[in-house]
Amino acid sequence: MESMNDLQNGLDEQKPSLFELLSEQQLSSLVPPSLRYLLALATHRHPRYLLRILNSFDELYALLSLLVERHYLRTYGGSFTENFYGLKRERVLRVKGGEVPRAALGAPNEVRKTLRLRNRDIWRNLAILIILPYFKRKLDEAYDIHAASATVLGPAFRDRVVPADATLRQRILGAYKWFLRKVYPSINAAYFFSLLVFNIAYLFDGSKYHSPFLWLVGTRMRRLNSADHRAIALATQPLLSASSRSGTRPGQTTSIFSPRVFAQTIYPRMLSSLRILLPTSIFALKFLEWWHASDFARQLSRKAAEGLELPPPIIAGLNKSSSTLKKKSDASLSGQMKGEKSESDFSLIIATANPPISASTHLPILTVPSNTSDPESSSLCPICKSPIQTPTATPSGFVYCYACIFRWVDGTHPRQEAFMEGSGEEEAAKGWAEEGGGNREGRWESGLGRCAITGRKILGGTGGLRRVMV
Repeated sequence: MESMNDLQNGLDEQKPSLFELLSEQQLSSLVPPSLRYLLALATHRHPRYLLRILNSFDELYALLSLLVERHYLRTYGGSFTENFYGLKRERVLRVKGGEVPRAALGAPNEVRKTLRLRNRDIWRNLAILIILPYFKRKLDEAYDIHAASATVLGPAFRDRVVPADATLRQRILGAYKWFLRKVYPSINAAYFFSLLVFNIAYLFDGSKYHSPFLWLVGTRMRRLNSADHRAIALATQPLLSASSRSGTRPGQTTSIFSPRVFAQTIYPRMLSSLRILLPTSIFALKFLEWWHASDFARQLSRKAAEGLELPPPIIAGLNKSSSTLKKKSDASLSGQMKGEKSESDFSLIIATANPPISASTHLPILTVPSNTSDPESSSLCPICKSPIQTPTATPSGFVYCYACIFRWVDGTHPRQEAFMEGSGEEEAAKGWAEEGGGNREGRWESGLGRCAITGRKILGGTGGLRRVMV
């Protein structure tokens, strides 16, 4: 009686709501960037093997989606994410109103067989599921690269004309850029406007289609019913169960390495197992999101790091003799401050030291000695020899005062200027010895844009410095 009341009132229980369809579309749009992110993380560890795969991600994802979606459309009647929401795709009958409610109640199995997607319908749906989004992503990326910055770069870039002697490839590329600047914004606006119109019409029962592309291929979205569940259970049964009970024919094998067994048993089961993988991966991603956002993870990592004693950073290429010379230089510095050593001793030490050499100019680079070997002076800035104020680290791992390392990388530190000019007044006032004397322009590098201890280039200059939170 309830079914007859629904039939008379015109209530369609198999019609999904617009919010279900939008949720399914949102989940489907999140799958490619999630896979790309995981692949990018793996590529950082193994770039030699995965970099080409990451660069061709869109093409490889389209091929894998073709295999997965074709299997799900043939077996479950819907795409991968649609099956997760209990939805399917079916053809629309060419009858008045497009509905057969009494036949659906009396003979649901026959109606399902009539409305199920044929092979031609499957390929049409694959075109709007895979090919259309692929070209949409490519056009959006090309628009961001070639056309979105045209207003920023000015009319010289926006009104660029292809030269008369241009090659065929250049002419095609010029026409493509003109299409992106002039035509594609209108096409993109019409695309989203048509989606909005169909969504509103579907929401108020004005259309059976929530998308203009489903209207073009004559397919609509429906909920799975009992007849669908029985057909899916029958279709997903192992195909070799009957043959295994009755025995195999001569020449056949049941090995998993057999192409016949792989195509009929292992391959469908492997694709069907994605139904379990999707909710599991969603739960794992939500757990990781909570783990990184909660205070529990930070407290646990802090407790685990309390008993760790990290060794001081090691300067690559610093041999034993050069480190000994730097120790002698520090000792001579303290001796000079006490009046025990003269300036000539310092000149001798610096002249025999082995400073880093620039790979581009082949000149020695001005550096300061590291204080990592002396635990008592580890809290002092290597540049100014004072307690560190506003700790700032370079990419090499050494910590300085922010003002000292900023001026050093910028090339305006007083110690650099005094060294390059050969004037010892500023050095003597600060307790620094004048290393050798004389103007060193063209004979030394002042350490501009480099770490003060290692002499290595800092990418980004002062932008590569990082504050240390204590």
